[in-house]
Amino acid sequence: METIFIDKWDDYVHIVRELDGWAFRGQQRTEWPLYSSLSRHLLSFVPDTSLWRSREERAIRIFRRKAHNYISDARSLDDELRCLAMIQHHGGPTRLLDFTKSPFVAAFFALEAASGDSAVFAVDTPSLWTLAPISENGLVRSTVDPKVKGNLDQYFFSGDHSFVWAGEPNQMDLRLVAQSGTFVIPSVLDKTVDEILAGYPSGGSLIKKIVLSAGLRQEGLSMLYRMNVTHASLFPDLEGLARSTRLELEVVWNVS
Repeated sequence: METIFIDKWDDYVHIVRELDGWAFRGQQRTEWPLYSSLSRHLLSFVPDTSLWRSREERAIRIFRRKAHNYISDARSLDDELRCLAMIQHHGGPTRLLDFTKSPFVAAFFALEAASGDSAVFAVDTPSLWTLAPISENGLVRSTVDPKVKGNLDQYFFSGDHSFVWAGEPNQMDLRLVAQSGTFVIPSVLDKTVDEILAGYPSGGSLIKKIVLSAGLRQEGLSMLYRMNVTHASLFPDLEGLARSTRLELEVVWNVS
C-alpha cells in the first residue's frame, strides 16, 4: 500500500483529482487499521475465531426479528445487504466499511475530530469491478454480489475466500445518499482491507493511504465548510444539525 504524506490542502486536492472514480474513507487517527467495526469488536471480545460466523449470523437474525417494530416497511429486512446497511447506520457492528465517492467527504470525517495526523484511504473501485480473478478460486464480482440472495452466507459469512467487494444496496437511505456513500465489504474478518488487497494481482496499487498532517486541519475544515461539507449536510436530520454546531465553534466569518 502506497502511503502519501501531505501538509497542504492544495496538495490533497491535487492528489485526489487523479483518483477519478475511486472510493475514499477518512479516519481520525493515521495508525488505525482498516478493519470493519465487526472485526474490531470480535478481535477485542471474542478471541475464539471459530465462533465468529455463528455470532455474526445470530446478531443479524435477532435484528431482523425485532427491527420491524421501528420501521415503516418490514420488507426492507428481506434484502440482506440493505439490512446490514441499516444496522451499520444505526450504530451496530457489521462487516461493512463506510466509504464515500467524494474525497472531500472523506477528508471531513478524517479531520473534524482529529487531534493529530489523520488519514484518508483510497481504493481503486473501478479496477475492483473488472479485476479477475478476485480470489484464489477465480470468483468474479458478479458471482459474489451480496445483493443476490444467499451470497452473503455463501461467499462472505463462510470466510472461505479472501476478497473485498465494493458497492451499494439496491435501495440507499438518506445518509448514504447525502454522503455519496458506498461500502467496501471484506469476505474475511481477521484481515484488514489492505492486507486482503495485497493478495490480488497488482494488489499494492489498488489502495493508497493519504496521511493528513495535523497542521492542515484548520485550513481543510475551513475549505470544506465553504463547500457545505458539514455534519448538517452529511446527516440530513436533527442529529446532524446538532452535531454541526461543533464546527461552528471553530469557523467564524470575519466581518469588517
